[in-house]
Amino acid sequence: MESLAPEVYDAGRSLWSQIGVFFELMLLPWRLRQLAVILGLVLIAHLSRLWLRPKLDRWLRAQVGWPKWRLRLGLLVQRKLRVILFAVLAWVVVLVMREVTWPSRSQLIALAASIATAWVVIEFGVRIITNRFLRRIVRWGAWIWVTLYFLQLLDPATAVLDSVALTIGAYRLSILSVLQTLIVAGLLISLVRVLSRLITGSLARNADLSPSVRVLIGMVTRVLLFSLAILLGLKALGIDLTGLTVFSGAIGLGLGFGLQKVVSNLVSGIIILLDKSIKPGDVISLGETFGWIDSLGARYVSVVTRDGKEYLIPNEDLVTGQVVNWSHTNDFVRLDLRFGASYHDDPHVVSRLAIEAASHVSRVSSDRKPVCWITGFGDSSVEYLLRFWITDAQQGLTNVRGQVFLALWDAFRANNVTIPFPQREIRILHDRETGTTIAADEPSAADRAAAKRAAMIPTE
Repeated sequence: MESLAPEVYDAGRSLWSQIGVFFELMLLPWRLRQLAVILGLVLIAHLSRLWLRPKLDRWLRAQVGWPKWRLRLGLLVQRKLRVILFAVLAWVVVLVMREVTWPSRSQLIALAASIATAWVVIEFGVRIITNRFLRRIVRWGAWIWVTLYFLQLLDPATAVLDSVALTIGAYRLSILSVLQTLIVAGLLISLVRVLSRLITGSLARNADLSPSVRVLIGMVTRVLLFSLAILLGLKALGIDLTGLTVFSGAIGLGLGFGLQKVVSNLVSGIIILLDKSIKPGDVISLGETFGWIDSLGARYVSVVTRDGKEYLIPNEDLVTGQVVNWSHTNDFVRLDLRFGASYHDDPHVVSRLAIEAASHVSRVSSDRKPVCWITGFGDSSVEYLLRFWITDAQQGLTNVRGQVFLALWDAFRANNVTIPFPQREIRILHDRETGTTIAADEPSAADRAAAKRAAMIPTE
């Protein structure tokens, strides 16, 4: 480190001398007047912000139906209103002064306007970075960089940062390289996220590709883009990438043993995407879990149930286990309802009323008509089976069954169809010999009549 001390000293001395020259120029009379104008513009911008911000806030709240990106842009303008107003006012003053006097009389005001404009542009540009910590680093680094650039202090400041370094063999790591790597990596990662979103959105609008192929292409694209961003970030740091090949075999062996389940889930996810057995939107049953596929991930599948629970099922379980896919080849799902009607009611009329009632339920498919069959003659009623189809199983099964039952109830009440229930009679018998009373449980008169009619039906 002793060999680096003279370099640091010389670079710091050069930077300090540049700063001293800059402040000496600020003490000139015509520059002091420009400083006074700049302070006045800052005060005007601050007062204007106090007056405009409530009005802008009320106007933004009144914009119902705006997309989120436009509302976020409006909120950002509201937060940075002071700097925006200062930049606008400063440029107006510069344009007016250049028309009525020499350009040098407004040089310092133009410098402040340029710095303020650059700050505003950076503030809007870094919004593409979703990570708050990374966005803060990039924002402050860019602000410092443009400020030093306009003040003509960039070269000496860069020399100071580059002089403070750590040397390990042939590799030299300086503060400047670390800052450059952080900024470059942040911009690259943000750019990769934006590109991946654009590609994913474009794939989602492509009707020629199946949902599984869209997810597979989007996953491969994200992996490639992020890998490229990492490689470029390491390259910006000055790391020799060829040296990493020495450790690739050992790293691969360690990953193979330590990440068996992770690799298994990754491979299972690729298999699911390739064979198209499960795709987003499918309704599946896995054990006691029933729901629809919300998204396919690299390690797990997100299954959302009707009660709002989201299950993250590993891909390996879907490949090796038994999965019921209700909408694998098509969206049709058949449901059965069993009910009984009285022997006094005509079975033809009951079947027709049941079919009509089910057909009037909105979720019952009209492409496949409901059917109703007699399945047996019970002790108290004739047993029926109503069978119908739906195409939106992800909306739930119990609710559509309830809707059809209500439709049956209304139709039977309107047409005097009886839904019987078992009835029993208890007769009190007196044993003359023993003098005891015996309770005998016998079928009711209606049950005996029904049994008599059933006995009269010939059998094969």
